[in-house]
Amino acid sequence: MSAQVNDVSLVKVPLKTPGFQLDVPAIKDALSKDSSIKLAYLCSPGNPTGAVLKKEDVKAILEHESWNGIVVLDEAYIDFAPEGSSLSQWVTEWPNLVVMQTMSKAFGLAGARLGAVFTDPAIANLLNAMKAPYNIPNPTSQIARAALSPNHLKVMQENIGRIVKQRNRMLEELPKIPGVGKFIGGEESNFLLYEFLDAPANQGGKPSNETALAVYESLAEEKGVVTRFRGKEHGCLGCLRITVGTEKEVDRFLEEVKVVLQNCFQKTGKLGKKDEEKREKEASAVVA
Repeated sequence: MSAQVNDVSLVKVPLKTPGFQLDVPAIKDALSKDSSIKLAYLCSPGNPTGAVLKKEDVKAILEHESWNGIVVLDEAYIDFAPEGSSLSQWVTEWPNLVVMQTMSKAFGLAGARLGAVFTDPAIANLLNAMKAPYNIPNPTSQIARAALSPNHLKVMQENIGRIVKQRNRMLEELPKIPGVGKFIGGEESNFLLYEFLDAPANQGGKPSNETALAVYESLAEEKGVVTRFRGKEHGCLGCLRITVGTEKEVDRFLEEVKVVLQNCFQKTGKLGKKDEEKREKEASAVVA
C-alpha cells in the first residue's frame, strides 16, 4: 500500500509452495537483473501463511554477490513463534538488514500504533531524520513503557502461552471436521491457514474457493464469527485464515464451523467469478 501511494514500483517473487518459503534462486535472479531495486521486503512469520522463513534463506539474500540494497524483515507476529526465531540480533552483523516489530499483536496494543526497528546506526539515523518531530504521543509512550515492564511482560508471555495451547488444540480438532482440508501454513503465528473442501475428504473433496467463501460468509453473517477468506492468494486455493482466540472462542468456532460446513454440503449450485466477488464483498462488509 505504501509503495502504491508513493508511486514506487514492485517486483513480486512468489513464495515456494507447499511450505511458503523463499524462492531464493528466483529472488537473487530478480535482484541481479534489476539494479533499480532498493529494498527486499520479507515477512516472517508471513500473513496469511503463518510460516517463519528459514534463516539460511534470509542469509542467502543478505549475502547476494552483486545487489547492494536493504533487506527489510517484517516480524509483526514473531512473538508467537518459537524462541530464537527472530533475526533482530543479526543487525549487529549485517548493516543492510532492517528488522521491524510491533506491539499490535502479542501485546494487544494495535490502537497505540507503535512499533520498533532494529537496524544499523547508519540506517537508524536516516529513519530518525525522516520521521516527524514528536511523532510518538506521550500517552502512547507511557502505555508502551508500562507494557514493557517486567510484570506486564509476564502477562504478555502468559497470554501467548494460552494462544499456543489453543492453536495446538485447533490443529488437533479441525482435521476431524468433515470438509476441512489440509493445514497448509506454518504453526508460528496466532492464526492458522486451512483448506476447505467441496465435499468431505473421504468423498473425494478438493480445495474449493466456493466452499471457503460460503463458510466465511455464513460464519460472519449468521454466526458473528470472523475469519479471513484468502482463496485468491498465491498457493491458498480454498483457504481461510483462522485467528486463534480464547478457549471459549475456539469452542464456539469449532462448533459453528462444523454446522456451517454441513449446511454448505446440503446446498447445490456453483458460483461464477462475478458472483464469487460479489459475495466476498458482501461478507467483508458484514465483517467491517
